[in-house]
Amino acid sequence: MKPVEHAARPVPDNSDIKKSVPWIYYVIFFAVLNESVFNVSTPNIASQFGLDASGVSWVVTIFFIVFGMGMVIFGKLSDMYSIKKLITIGIVLYSVGSIIGFALQSWYPAVILSRAIQGAGGSAIPALIFVMVARFFTAEERGKLFGIITSTASFAVGIGPVLGGYIAGSFHWAYLFLIPLPVLVAIPFFRKRLPNEQRGAGKLDMLGAALLGIVVTTLILFTTEGGWLYLLAAFVALALFIVQIRRAKDPFVDPALFANPLYRTGLIIGFLIFGTVMSIMFVIPLMLHHLYGLNTENIGLIMFPGAISAVVFGRVAGNMTVKRGSHFVVYVGLALIALSFVLQSSSVGLWVWYIGVALIMMYIGFSFLQTALAESVTQILPVHQIGVGMGLFNMTSTISGAVVTALVAKAMERELFAFPLHPLLTDSHAYLYGNLILILSFIVIASAILYLFTFGKKAPQPVNEPV
Repeated sequence: MKPVEHAARPVPDNSDIKKSVPWIYYVIFFAVLNESVFNVSTPNIASQFGLDASGVSWVVTIFFIVFGMGMVIFGKLSDMYSIKKLITIGIVLYSVGSIIGFALQSWYPAVILSRAIQGAGGSAIPALIFVMVARFFTAEERGKLFGIITSTASFAVGIGPVLGGYIAGSFHWAYLFLIPLPVLVAIPFFRKRLPNEQRGAGKLDMLGAALLGIVVTTLILFTTEGGWLYLLAAFVALALFIVQIRRAKDPFVDPALFANPLYRTGLIIGFLIFGTVMSIMFVIPLMLHHLYGLNTENIGLIMFPGAISAVVFGRVAGNMTVKRGSHFVVYVGLALIALSFVLQSSSVGLWVWYIGVALIMMYIGFSFLQTALAESVTQILPVHQIGVGMGLFNMTSTISGAVVTALVAKAMERELFAFPLHPLLTDSHAYLYGNLILILSFIVIASAILYLFTFGKKAPQPVNEPV
């Protein structure tokens, strides 16, 4: 389906906003960093509190649930309230959760509560940053900004386990709670540079938000804990959510969003690609430890060049999006990710730096894809739907990391793919990892085909609506 041509979206002329750009990169790094920084510390936390894997997993799971939901809520609120006020609230809440977690580190329920508060506050940052870029910057500026933002986010996700492992190993895992506190210094600059917007009236559909929260929570519980009752509850809550947004005067999510086939495709591709890349970041450390006998430090050494490359090539992705269009960059990103997966699956058991080089290719491709896909989605959304639309897009991508990783973990536990399949693998010990990564590459290829048949090759023009 070819997108409809529209006139360019007007952007407010406010030079002060552009002076906040360095702070945008600064806060997005610390917000996304907390998605992965606690992952490697879960064995230490489990040992301290005497927890099993299921119990300690809530340190990570609760953050993903609240973080994902928070992005939609803050995105919706940005359509009703000033971004200046909302991002201040989010940063303060993020920091309060960090302080409570560090102060009450010896009480596990407080640790879980603190992670939830962190997720609620931290979710405001990516949600509002994406809205800010889409609302206040021109199409040319957006491409460059999205490039650096997504590369910064990719770097934060990649460096999180390395930094978390170092802090937890050298000091104590509780010090991880203090990592977000530097974001507090950004508040005065946002308060000074962001405009005092007069947004439209409205109210938050609390019932719709609660139902969507139940859908997200039960879906993650189904994939992490098992139990078909969780899946049944997710379907029931989803049905009730659909009824609610159709009957509500001011629905939490406008049903018209889902009537847009391009937006639906963007959600699906965001879910599939973010989930596969996050699952690879889960699989590779385990593979490097079990097959190559590498310790945490050496695993970090193998993965670190890829994280750095995401930062370097983020700017390239942004410039390329401006010059060649978002669709071209999406295809380049998907091609790099698919090729990286094929090389990784074919290199299992060989020289370990083959894996390292393939990971660099994956990080670069992921940076390209995130940049261009975000721009593609903002182009097809009218201004009044950008807040909740981008919030839902970011939530879907974030939640997919938890869902797909959990499914991959179960497949590994049951050794579902430990049989001859990959034509280049002859070592039986490599079957499980090689086959699994190969199958993930097919998902990436399928995503590229889906994007081609819906978005096509020509980038859509932004929608013309008043800001």
